[in-house]
Amino acid sequence: MNRLLFLGGIFAILSCNCKVQQDSNTSSKTNTTTSESTSISTSAGYENPIPYATTITSAELKENLYIFAGDRFEGRDTGKRGQKMAVDFLRDKYRKMAVPSPMGGDDYYQRIPSSFLGGGMESSENVLAYIEGSEKPEEVIVISAHLDHLGKTKLGQVFNGADDDGSGNVAILEIAEAFRAAQKNNLGPKRSILFLHVTGEERGLLGSKYYVENPVFPLENTVANLNIDMIGRIDPNHKDNPDYVYLIGSDKLSKELHQVSEKTNDEYVKIDLDYTYNDENDPNRFYYRSDHYNFAKNNVPVIFYFNGTHEDYHRASDTPDKIEYDLLEKRTKLIFHTAWEIANRPDRLQLNNSGSN
Repeated sequence: MNRLLFLGGIFAILSCNCKVQQDSNTSSKTNTTTSESTSISTSAGYENPIPYATTITSAELKENLYIFAGDRFEGRDTGKRGQKMAVDFLRDKYRKMAVPSPMGGDDYYQRIPSSFLGGGMESSENVLAYIEGSEKPEEVIVISAHLDHLGKTKLGQVFNGADDDGSGNVAILEIAEAFRAAQKNNLGPKRSILFLHVTGEERGLLGSKYYVENPVFPLENTVANLNIDMIGRIDPNHKDNPDYVYLIGSDKLSKELHQVSEKTNDEYVKIDLDYTYNDENDPNRFYYRSDHYNFAKNNVPVIFYFNGTHEDYHRASDTPDKIEYDLLEKRTKLIFHTAWEIANRPDRLQLNNSGSN
């Protein structure tokens, strides 16, 4: 989760070209959807995703996170040695799962030159993996998380970034494994899925900015972006009600995406969807502070999944032992089920105030 963007970018965001809706729901409880009909996978007649969701486990999430957010990766600072180790870890996981690169061959890296990153940073990489759609491969759902964090101090203190955003990266690996299991059973998604791990988020959403300016798949063919940034902890507002996740942006560009999200949750996961930070007047401005925003300002519908900040946010104490792994599993399954529905529903999501996309 990027703090610099909040501190320095408030005035710049006011001129963005994304279509922000003024009627966003401001309730902290699950809001009521409209009466418009939105199909869910069981009623649409395609295979039940539950068997594949069971491949998402707290044990695997924990095993991967203790590596990804361990001291060995030195806080994953953009362009530094630990970040290079982290991208190699992600690449090797996709190789092992036999989830290919969208660029072809064995190269999973979208390389970003230091000249683009600026600020004296060394070159860095986004990591991309891909499952091709069986019926509408040209239409793509992007599932994203940022792989970088704050690195380490001159005295060697490591900022592990277990929640921010190690939790998002290991969640994507589990979601990819679930889709791959379905594909092995000849039930791969009808639309394509791009698993996108971006660098440079903490330095100003740079990796996602590079991707949208140099997309592997045309942005006009990108159906939605499901962005995961911190889903492993409980914030102070939910200490007595931990079965929740904040959703931000789901209705801003496509109310149909919001309806799909709500109905999918009601059918499969039944977690409390909290829209507090979806309020246009929320002073935290979280909608503008993670990688989904670079998609949203290019008119791609988004959902930002977030657990809120906590006492270890951007501190060296954000470590894997503090993650709520059962809750991380549940939130990951919600994102998988939502992606499954978007990928397999008959029609592409419609933008607000538009006809067919």
